[in-house]
Amino acid sequence: MDVFKAAAVRTRTHGDVLSLAAGQPSTSAPIPVLQATRDALDAHLLGYTETLGILPLREAIAAYHAHEAAVPVHADDVVVTTGSSGAFTLLFLAAFDVGDTVVMARPGYPAYRNTLTALGCRVVELDCGAESRFQPTVAMLDALPEAPKGLIVASPANPTGTIIDAAELAAIARWCESHGTLLISDEIYHGISYGDVRTSSAWETSRESVVIGSVSKYFSMTGWRLGWMLLPAYLHRAVERLASNMTVCPPAISQVAAIAAFTAESRAELDGHVRRYGVNRRILLDGLADLGVTDLAPADGAFYAYADIGHLTQDSRAWCEQVLATTGVALAPGVDFDTVHGHHTVRFSFAGATADMHAALERLAPELKR
Repeated sequence: MDVFKAAAVRTRTHGDVLSLAAGQPSTSAPIPVLQATRDALDAHLLGYTETLGILPLREAIAAYHAHEAAVPVHADDVVVTTGSSGAFTLLFLAAFDVGDTVVMARPGYPAYRNTLTALGCRVVELDCGAESRFQPTVAMLDALPEAPKGLIVASPANPTGTIIDAAELAAIARWCESHGTLLISDEIYHGISYGDVRTSSAWETSRESVVIGSVSKYFSMTGWRLGWMLLPAYLHRAVERLASNMTVCPPAISQVAAIAAFTAESRAELDGHVRRYGVNRRILLDGLADLGVTDLAPADGAFYAYADIGHLTQDSRAWCEQVLATTGVALAPGVDFDTVHGHHTVRFSFAGATADMHAALERLAPELKR
């Protein structure tokens, strides 16, 4: 977010920023969603809704998961939240107590670590490198001194874009169920993958796990602040009571409009974005390789390339600041994602326009060739 703020300043002063830092699509919500929003302004009160989300939206989300993962999902399994960020906060409060141990991968999404720490949990980071495709494994869990209260996995992951092998995710889900560990599967980048790599859902193996979803990434609706959970029944009442006090309900207009995101017309538009991400990915990966940046995580999904730039710097934050000042290209330093090795890593986002990929590589060439 500091990079985002600095890029905004640069935009005001120079007007030349190319952002490869933002973790969000560069496109608006699908056309059917925009039309549904206009209709909702005229036809709906848009007051408070049910705390756990309106039934038509929960039904649409349940049908989406049932189709994508080929598992039965009912609307009663779905809890709609104010963004996936809201889902994580509610879940952490409902499932964990002060002092509980929760495990996550490193590198990983920093808000997991920061929110859990703020709530008094003990965060244990598994050092996940190229040998495990930057994802946790059952072997790593077996090596822990004791079973944790919770485990967070993300597939596709932020910042690496890697996808957990389906068999490994199933094995992790079984391990968690047998050890009394709550598996939290962050699946907000589902729908964005490349080649033959397939995403799988934790609920394909264990309905004792929690699946996190969102309209932010594949559905191109970040600012609408709408997420959801597939939740085991025993957690529903606690989450509902917390949510009714903390947010009352998710944004009403976003809920009404998001129903249209799951239509065939919207999905066709969104799949077009994914094809563009695929083109951008190839341009960026090839361009980085040509410029000597070859140590990257496998970009299986999402819209990120996570690179080791240790040959260029040992201070990724200062390097990104200097690159922004020199070239106008905004990048995300790895220090937020990896508290140990992030000083020599950086995340590139390829969610923008294809022309921006070419232009950014041209501007970055003098910096990356050093």
